[in-house]
Amino acid sequence: MGDENKRIIPLLPLRGLLVFPTMVLHLDVGRDKSVQALEKVMVDDHEIILSSQKEIAVDEPSKDEIYRIGTLAKVKQMLKLPNGTIRVLVEGLKRAKIEEFTDNEEYFEVEVSLIEESSEAEAEEKALMRNVLEQFEQYIKLSKKVSAETLASVSDIAEPGRLADVVASHLPLKIAEKQEVLEIISVKDRLMKLIEILNNEKEVLGLEKKIGQRVKKSMEKTQKEYYLREQMKAIQKELGDKEGKSGEISSLRERIEEADMPENVEEKALKELDRYEKMPATSAESSVIRNYIDWLLTIPWNEETEDLLDINRAEDILNEDHYGLEKVKERVLEYLAVQQLTKELKGPILCLAGPPGVGKTSLARSVARALDRKFVRISLGGVRDEAEIRGHRRTYVGAMPGRIIQGMKKAGSINPVFLLDEIDKMANDFRGDPAAALLEVLDPEQNSTFSDHYIEEPYDLSKVMFVTTANNVATIPGPLLDRMEIIHIPGYTELEKQKIADRYLMPKQMKEHGLSKGKLQVKEEAILKVIRYYTREAGVRNLERQMATLCRKAAKQIVSGEKQRVVLTENTVESMLGKPKFRYGMAEEEDQVGAATGLAYTTVGGDTLSIEVSIAPGKGKLTLTGKLGDVMKESAQAAFSYIRSRSEELDIDPGFNENNDIHIHVPEGATPKDGPSAGITMATALISALTGRVVKREVGMTGEITLRGRVLPIGGLKEKSMSAHRAGLKTIIIPKDNEKDLEDIPDSVRGDLKFIAVSHLDEVLKHALGEKK
Repeated sequence: MGDENKRIIPLLPLRGLLVFPTMVLHLDVGRDKSVQALEKVMVDDHEIILSSQKEIAVDEPSKDEIYRIGTLAKVKQMLKLPNGTIRVLVEGLKRAKIEEFTDNEEYFEVEVSLIEESSEAEAEEKALMRNVLEQFEQYIKLSKKVSAETLASVSDIAEPGRLADVVASHLPLKIAEKQEVLEIISVKDRLMKLIEILNNEKEVLGLEKKIGQRVKKSMEKTQKEYYLREQMKAIQKELGDKEGKSGEISSLRERIEEADMPENVEEKALKELDRYEKMPATSAESSVIRNYIDWLLTIPWNEETEDLLDINRAEDILNEDHYGLEKVKERVLEYLAVQQLTKELKGPILCLAGPPGVGKTSLARSVARALDRKFVRISLGGVRDEAEIRGHRRTYVGAMPGRIIQGMKKAGSINPVFLLDEIDKMANDFRGDPAAALLEVLDPEQNSTFSDHYIEEPYDLSKVMFVTTANNVATIPGPLLDRMEIIHIPGYTELEKQKIADRYLMPKQMKEHGLSKGKLQVKEEAILKVIRYYTREAGVRNLERQMATLCRKAAKQIVSGEKQRVVLTENTVESMLGKPKFRYGMAEEEDQVGAATGLAYTTVGGDTLSIEVSIAPGKGKLTLTGKLGDVMKESAQAAFSYIRSRSEELDIDPGFNENNDIHIHVPEGATPKDGPSAGITMATALISALTGRVVKREVGMTGEITLRGRVLPIGGLKEKSMSAHRAGLKTIIIPKDNEKDLEDIPDSVRGDLKFIAVSHLDEVLKHALGEKK
């Protein structure tokens, strides 16, 4: 080391870069301190100290984060780029040691001493130089990253120190390793260090070549992905790494063995796992197999929850959650009782049929709670693809199991309560018939070996308790209906609605709206008014909405400070909900000629139907209006024909059909109406119009008519009776064959109505018609 002539020079910290003496290269400078240092240098003698920072990530390095040995360099050229950075061309001159930093805040300024290279035994250095060149040549041949021209230019260098620096600059070393070379002042030591580095690099390259050769043996020419995967394998082998795909496969095998699958399924899973192991990870089928194995592992095969077979507890839960619905509750308790006696029973398939809002879905949830089973619900509304039920075949892209298997996965046990909601709203098209696919699911004799296209192996559904819901049983295909036990849930009576509102709906809405009993008090007559004048439905969904409206209005009054406590009475309901939407007690106010009240059954419950007949002189034209379906049109024709055949007995002009135009109209023309229960109503209205006798206003009737005047039975008597009760009728004429259905009608309704069973139209007329007006 020569004489250190100390100087104060600006410092430029380098990030991820190191400049050796004699190196010429471009640098991009963007940091404020570095730019100011450069500007200072360009004004003075163009000399600057270049030293690397220890951590690349640090944006503003402190004094301690900069290496103390750097390079004195000359700035040859400086160019400002459009993005604000500066590109400079620098040439390394000499090694320099930073003695100390000055207190310059604008840029780094350091006091340095220049380091002269120490050259010792010349002959020894020449030998080392040759060795370095030889090693470098071998490295270039192996590496392919350094060009042959570089070797030619390096070979011409005569100074041993310079040779060491140039070779070091061409090697792919980390900054810390390059810094190590820079800090070796002794030329001989530097050459020795370089020989060691070159030896290491050659060894790494040799190992890479060896891995490449090993991969080449098992590589097909066109499989680039396969090559990369094998290369990774070989690297893992060299490292002794057991992770990666082999680790995943061993954990999957372990899971399959612990999964407690049926023997045939376990065999299939292990077979697929072997295929997965042999398949390239990048192959499209690889992910298909992986997904399939995952599905086999996540579906429950033997996991079963234990039923709580306590009938009294179950009854308490069902009564706690729902008011009324005795038949359904009784059916669930029967199932529990049989379970308790036999310990083994195939899951029943119950179909809860009834209008919207009567609690079919929530009832199924209560059944699961009563049995202490898992609950799964899938909605079949609008499903028109068979694959939704049975799954897709695995050959399709994005294949998945059907909804049944997905539901079982969600349940996590083989005996959940499985709700198939809206089973009457499935459709079918060119993609198959989902209703037909459900036959196997809902057949207790077949569902122990349910076959899903995706899973392929038979799956046991026999312990599942399937509950289905439907609004209209008529739209469910016959074979599917045959497999289910239908439990009709009719609409609620006024009394039941009142109890439901009081016990369930109002407390629930008050809780949701943050109201306590102290803030809102609801009188019984207020609830009754809402039921009678603001809702007309079989269920209680609309009633709950009205309750929510009342709670919102009450909450607003309390928050705005208008009232501290709200009491809902009959009078306040109208001010909150507006004018009544419906007229309660819709019976005619006086006896009418040519107008009879029929009873109708719709999917949303029962309703009253007014049928009007007008007679005008004409040529015997029969007109039917009111958007009637084919069945009702035929009922009208049958009634007309019957009257013509009995005109003398009924005291009607025999030529009435030739001299008069008859118009039968059912009001509410926008609502489609159809069904076989308006025959006697139409006949009564016609006879009333033709004879001039009035129809008693408090009489409602339902029944179909034959050409000989016989009255045929109808369905939905309970719902029809409830609508008659709601409308304020007093007497109901029903077919004789429907007498057996009277016991289904709630006592509160049966006590207020007088039921007359008839078998012929003559009896209907006797009770329905009054005197001539």
